[in-house]
Amino acid sequence: MSEPAAYEPTERTVPTRSRERATYDRALVHAVLDEGYVCHLGFVRDGAPVVLPTLYGRVGERLYIHGSTGSRPLRMAGTTAPGLPVCVTVTHVDGLVLARSAFHHSLNYRSVVVYGIARQVTDPAERASALDALVDHVLPGRADDSRRADAKELAATAVLRLDLEEVSAKFRTGGPVDEPEDVSLPYWSGVLPVIGGYGTPVPADDLDPSISMPAYVTAR
Repeated sequence: MSEPAAYEPTERTVPTRSRERATYDRALVHAVLDEGYVCHLGFVRDGAPVVLPTLYGRVGERLYIHGSTGSRPLRMAGTTAPGLPVCVTVTHVDGLVLARSAFHHSLNYRSVVVYGIARQVTDPAERASALDALVDHVLPGRADDSRRADAKELAATAVLRLDLEEVSAKFRTGGPVDEPEDVSLPYWSGVLPVIGGYGTPVPADDLDPSISMPAYVTAR
């Protein structure tokens, strides 16, 4: 049975401002998640909010986040506990929007917010698949071109799973929106695009010269 084309809006995923910028389109949400590298994982610890930046990977309708088995949020997610309530965000900045007035300066952006219960992954096959996904999310093809974690490394690594159920995306595009009376002011107004890219790959100092650079690196 195929997934619906959009996520169902909830009270938490409907923004209070600029609702017209929100979307629940499943393909758009996946595209924003797949383009990013770092998410911010938010949760409550000892009654206070905590937000941690971390790597993630997506497999279908699940996000995977990894960390040390000694990490507080990973311990809180537990294997027997009901899980850890979390909020995960991913944001791309596409442009600086410079208006004539300071008040109307803004950003062009694409963002995704996911609410849910994060749980530890204990099934060995799912853990292996999740760890491959985390590596390949950063650079597709890398998992098969590297040594996978050994038993000691796996024992020190925990993986969280967060199902994509309560999800929304939000976008801003276009130029500045100035007040009509400000249009004639003598200040430059427009958009400064923010463009990401990769530099020239730098081989490790101890790399065997006979090992050629893989295609998934040169293609970037």
